[in-house]
Amino acid sequence: QVQLLESGGGLVQAGDSLRLSCQVSERTLSSYYMGWFRQAPEKEREFVAGILWTAGTTRYAEAVKGRFAISRDNAKNTVYLQMNSLKPEDTAVYYCAAKATIFKDEYDYWGRGTQVTVSS
Repeated sequence: QVQLLESGGGLVQAGDSLRLSCQVSERTLSSYYMGWFRQAPEKEREFVAGILWTAGTTRYAEAVKGRFAISRDNAKNTVYLQMNSLKPEDTAVYYCAAKATIFKDEYDYWGRGTQVTVSS
């Protein structure tokens, strides 16, 4: 099984930056697609950003384009989400997720989440 552990969340002011980390258990993920999701209270969980582990191909939700950047460090088995110019509407629990193939919608593994709170 794959285990995911998020870290890096916190309380910041609008305009500040945070970098979230997702450490993946030791297992080859060369064919995996990694994603960041977020969920605010009483709202649906939404896709934020994704990256193909091998090629580094990325995709972003429209709401975060130009502000967030997803990346991975293969040597550290870690995926990052750099969040710049944070807005109050970015406040949510952020989850790291992974799936074995891009040819399906559902993700196979999920972390427990890390809280990001942005004050105005």
